[in-house]
This record gives sequence, C-alpha cells and structure tokens, in this order.
Amino acid sequence: MKVFVTRNIPQPGLDLLKANHIEVEVSPLERPLTREELMQNIKGVDGILSQLVDKIDGEVMDAAGPQLKVISNYAVGYDNIKLADAAQRNILVTNTPDVLTDAVADHAFALLLAAAHRVAEADRFSRAGKFQGWQPFLLLGQDVFGKTLGVVGMGRIGGALARRAAKGFGMKVLYHDRQANAELDAEIGSANVSMDDLLKNSDFVSVHVPLLPETRHLMSAPQFEMMKKTAILINTARGPIVDEQALLNALKNGDIFAAGIDVWENEPQLTPGLADLDNIVLTPHTASATVETRDNMSKVAAENMSAALKGETPPNLVKPA
Repeated sequence: MKVFVTRNIPQPGLDLLKANHIEVEVSPLERPLTREELMQNIKGVDGILSQLVDKIDGEVMDAAGPQLKVISNYAVGYDNIKLADAAQRNILVTNTPDVLTDAVADHAFALLLAAAHRVAEADRFSRAGKFQGWQPFLLLGQDVFGKTLGVVGMGRIGGALARRAAKGFGMKVLYHDRQANAELDAEIGSANVSMDDLLKNSDFVSVHVPLLPETRHLMSAPQFEMMKKTAILINTARGPIVDEQALLNALKNGDIFAAGIDVWENEPQLTPGLADLDNIVLTPHTASATVETRDNMSKVAAENMSAALKGETPPNLVKPA
C-alpha cells in the first residue's frame, strides 16, 4: 500500500503510517502543490493524506487511479473535497475532529480578548515609541467579563468556547443552531435564539459553522448593521463565511467596534484595506497551531488512513453529501 502526503506533517503521524507497513511519500515542497503537481504525484497511490488547501474533485481522484481507497484530510473541515465525487468512486473521506477543539476555542477567546482590549494595536503603538505616559483615554477598549457572547453554530468548538466564556468570564451565552443543546443550557445557562436576536443582543459574535453554500457570506452587511456598534466579530471557522468587503466597510464606518479573524475569505490573500485598519486582529489560519494539537492531528489522520487501507471503517469517516 502506498500513500502520498501532500505536505509534510508532524513525525508522529508519519511514524504511525510506516509502523503499519505503508509506503509513504511526502511532498518535499514547502508550499501547497499546484493542481497539476498534485495530479502527477498521486498516480498509483492507495491513499492521499491531504491538506485543507488541496482541492480534490473527481478529476483529481481519477488521476490517482481506480486503486485509490481513501482521502485522509489533515483538518476538521473537508470543504476542499468533493464528497459526492468520492462517493461515486467508493473512496472514503476522513477528517480530524475533536483533537483541535480546545486549541481553536482557546484561539477564538484569545482573538476576543485581543480585539476587546486592543492588544495588537497597543503593541504596535508601543513598539513605535508613541507611548508618552499614562493617559485617561489612551486605547480604550471593551470589557469582557460579564458581557454577552453570541455563538453562531454550537458544535464542539462553539461549545468549548461557550464554556470558557461562561465559567471563566461570567458571560451570558446566546447561540444560534438548528437544534438546542439542552445539556449545555443546563450547565451554563445558555439559550438558543434566532440569528437576529443573537446579533442584536451580543457584545461578541463568534462564528463556528462549516462552510456550506448556505453559510457563505452568512456574516455580511445586513448582519453587521444589526450588531451593536460596540460589538466584536470573531471568526475561526472558514473565511468565506464572512463577507470581507462588508466587514471592511463595517469596521471603517464604525458599525461594529472590532474584529478578530484567523481565517480569510481568499487565503492567502486578504481583502485590500483590512490590514490597514487598527480595529482588526489578524492571524494566519493558526488557531490549531500548537505542538500538541498538530501532533495529535497527524496521528488521527494516520489512524484514519491505516484503518481504511486495512479494510476497516476509519474512526473519523465523513458521511457522503
């Protein structure tokens, strides 16, 4: 059995694959493969261990050959893979949920705090030698403790963030999801409300939904206009869920106070003008970038791959669309 890894991953996952007597070839390039490079390198492989930047559709799958059994995505999301195309070819698709939940929730809260207290802006101000002494109105931000957090999508990560907010910062939690989470509601007093109510009543809005046709630009001009002028938007889900041009306008016009985003609409390009604003905190899709989390992601991706190649059901099988 042979597997192609589209970009180097932490060693624990590679070691696990080799321990299962799987031949492993890893791309030597320190950049994403072009579509042509990907199709050339996967010829004849039984499995592809992919990254979220690898766009894999039926044409790419066919380039590998009929022996391709599994695509193990090194990410919790899998919108880069055409599930219907995989199902037509009886190719299994897997992902790496759970292991990155806490890291991403931590990062979302870090962005929330940084945007509220203007940490990145204050850092730039200080490094530029602009600090001339304490001032009553210097870099005034927003309180976090006791405020209201609105969570759009109460899945694993949304729930982890909600618990941090309620238990650590005494925040009231509102959320919008297709179904209520009775266990969480009983635990922290959260409430499932309409999207409009969430936007109008939240001091912080954090996005945690998958990228689907119906969630693309879920946050755009009408939503920003509904939010409080003191509100802060956080996005650690997928970039296109937020209309970046509308976000730029909202931040420039004072429709919302600030934003913290880890995922960009057209990665790695950022909408022109956003980087010039002081009231946005930007991180380059690094919410899960901790040593422990990335090691565990590599292990989970390798476990999924190994199980599939043995003819077993992978532990994190993505159901066909």
